[in-house]
Amino acid sequence: MWIFGYGSIVWKPDFRFINRIEGHLKGVIRRFWQLSEDHRGVPGQPGRVVTLISTGNQADCVYGAAYEISNEDEASVRHVLDVREKDGYTIVETVFYPNNSAEQERACYTYMAQSNNPFWGGDAPLDQIAQQIARAHGPSGSNREYLFKLADAIRVIAPVPDEHLFTLDQLVKDIIAKDEQFNNKKL
Repeated sequence: MWIFGYGSIVWKPDFRFINRIEGHLKGVIRRFWQLSEDHRGVPGQPGRVVTLISTGNQADCVYGAAYEISNEDEASVRHVLDVREKDGYTIVETVFYPNNSAEQERACYTYMAQSNNPFWGGDAPLDQIAQQIARAHGPSGSNREYLFKLADAIRVIAPVPDEHLFTLDQLVKDIIAKDEQFNNKKL
């Protein structure tokens, strides 16, 4: 079994795997449209985490990493991921395209939020999403840490920029810098 990660699984898989291959899915985009009250936020102050949005346009790509799972670990890894991705995500089968042209495309599974789930945040102006990410914190840490680590990982993996991700990365850094300036003036 192969699992494709495009969010925190890229930089923090937290499960046993045989092999990791960097690459992408086609016909989708990555968006911070899923609310998180269980990992990167809390009830009443949810964070935002990524999901895939189908576009149908094969030129659209989301870069990340695919992990090969052994037959003996398949059930335990699925359990770990089902718990980790429990709030609004469902598992879907897709086609993974490795960055290394010597590797063949392969079927793999990934978790994707559906717009009818109770934690769907949907589209919003990027400055509003950035404010939410800059302030949210949950049991798995700060929402900004999730954003920054994902942006750093994707910069290494992807041959093309992820505009949505990298714009949010910069907007949140700007918010933090403004907050620090404000706090320093108060002292």
